[in-house]
Amino acid sequence: MQLLILKHLMAQGGKWMIIWINGAFGAGKTTCAFELHRRLPNSFVYDPENFGYFLNTNVPKTIRESDFQNFPQWRLFNYEILKLLSQKYHGTIIVPMTITNKQYYDEVIGRLTKEGIHIKHFIIYAQKETLVKRLNKRLEFGESWGKQRIGMCINAFNQDICEQKIHTDDMSVDSVVSTIADLANIVLPADNRSALKKWFDRILTVLRHVRK
Repeated sequence: MQLLILKHLMAQGGKWMIIWINGAFGAGKTTCAFELHRRLPNSFVYDPENFGYFLNTNVPKTIRESDFQNFPQWRLFNYEILKLLSQKYHGTIIVPMTITNKQYYDEVIGRLTKEGIHIKHFIIYAQKETLVKRLNKRLEFGESWGKQRIGMCINAFNQDICEQKIHTDDMSVDSVVSTIADLANIVLPADNRSALKKWFDRILTVLRHVRK
C-alpha cells in the first residue's frame, strides 16, 4: 500500500489532484466516483451537492432556487472548500458533480485551475437513450427532473464545456473507472472483490445518495 501511494504521488510529479467527474444526470458520476475511491488509496469523495441542499433547506421558500447552483454562495463555498482540501489533504479529491453553465464552471473549476490547483476534469458522456435507461434503473420514471435536463446537458457538453469526454454508452462501470485512472495517470491496485460484492457496494452507493 505504501509503495502504491508513493507511485501515485510520483506519477503526478509530486502533486496530488482533484478529479472532477462531470456528466448529465444519470450518467453514473457518483457510482464511478465511489468505485474509484474504493480502489484508490488516500482518496476522498467530496460532494458539492451537499451545500446546495443545505442552502435550499435553510432559506425561506420564496428565495429558494430550482437549481441551487444559481446561488453565488454555492459557487464560492465549493471553490473555497476545494481550495482548502487541495492545500490540507494529502490525497486525491474526487468530485462527482454535474456543472453545465460555463460561467459557473469558470467560477469554480476555472478559478481553481488558474490558481495552480491540479484538476483533471472528465465528462462521463452518453446519448439520451442511454441516460433515460440509466435513470429508469434508478426508478426515475416519467419526466423526472434529471430527464428534463438531458438535452440541456448534452448541448452544454457539446458546445460550452467540451473537455475530455469518456463515451460510456457501451462501457461498464469498471471500464469507466479504469479509463479515468489511465487518463489521470493513476495506478490502481487490483480489484479483488467478487461480482456480488461489487453489486452490493454499488447498490449501497445509489441508496445512500437518493435525494428525497
